[in-house]
Amino acid sequence: MADFVYRTVMHDIKQNILNNKYEGMRLPDERSLAEHYQVSRSSMKRAMELLSQQGIVFKKRGSGTFINPLYLKNQSLFRYEGSNLGLTDSLKVPGKQQKIKLLDFHVVKTPESIAQDLFLNKNDFVYEFRRLRLMDNQPFLIETGYVPIKIVPELKPQHLKNSLFNYLEDTQNKVVTKAYLNITVASSSEEDQKRLQLQPVEPVGVMAGIFFLDDGTPFEFSTMRIHYKYMRFNTFVNLNK
Repeated sequence: MADFVYRTVMHDIKQNILNNKYEGMRLPDERSLAEHYQVSRSSMKRAMELLSQQGIVFKKRGSGTFINPLYLKNQSLFRYEGSNLGLTDSLKVPGKQQKIKLLDFHVVKTPESIAQDLFLNKNDFVYEFRRLRLMDNQPFLIETGYVPIKIVPELKPQHLKNSLFNYLEDTQNKVVTKAYLNITVASSSEEDQKRLQLQPVEPVGVMAGIFFLDDGTPFEFSTMRIHYKYMRFNTFVNLNK
C-alpha cells in the first residue's frame, strides 16, 4: 500500500534533517517546501504537523520552523514512520540490514494471561510465535507474539519471516496504528544470554503490550526482550490541545 503524499514528504524532510541539509537548524517556510516537493499546501501542512507532533521540529511564532536539537542528539532505534507500527519498518537503520529468524510457530488455545488483553474467550485460538531479529547478523531482539486466528486465518510460518503487519496490510487492507506498551528492564535469562550473546551480568530491555488495528480491534499481544545496547526509546510530550 503506497504512503500518502504527506508521509513521503515527511520522510524526505527527516532524511534531510539527519543529513544536515538545512542551515541554521531552520526549515524553509511551508510555501517554499510545497513548491519544492510539488505538493499542495494542505499536504505540506500535514507533513509539518506530523514532524511537530513527533518532536522533530518546533515552530517559533514569528520566526519560522526549527529543528529540535535533542532529536539529533538522541535518535532512537525505534522510529515509527511507516503506515503501521510494525518493527520491520520502524527499525530501519541506514546502512544496516535487518533479518528475522522464526524460532517457533504453532496454534494454541488462548492463554488465560492474555485472553482479556485480546478480548478473547478460553475457546478461541491464537497463533503463538517466537522470532529472533538481527541487525547486520547481530541478534538484538527476541519477540513472542500472540495473534487471533479469526483475524488472519491464512497465516503461514513463511509470512512471519518478514513483516507481519505489512502482510496484514497488503492482504487484508488492515493497518496497525495504535499500541499500548510497557517498557522495563530485567535481568537476562539463560535464553537471552544464548540468543542475544549476552554475559550473565548483562540486562535486557523488555517491551510488552497490545497492538490495535485502526478500527480499535486488538490484533497482537507481544513481548520483546531487547539487547541493552539497542534499548533506546525516546518520547515527546506535547500538552497543546
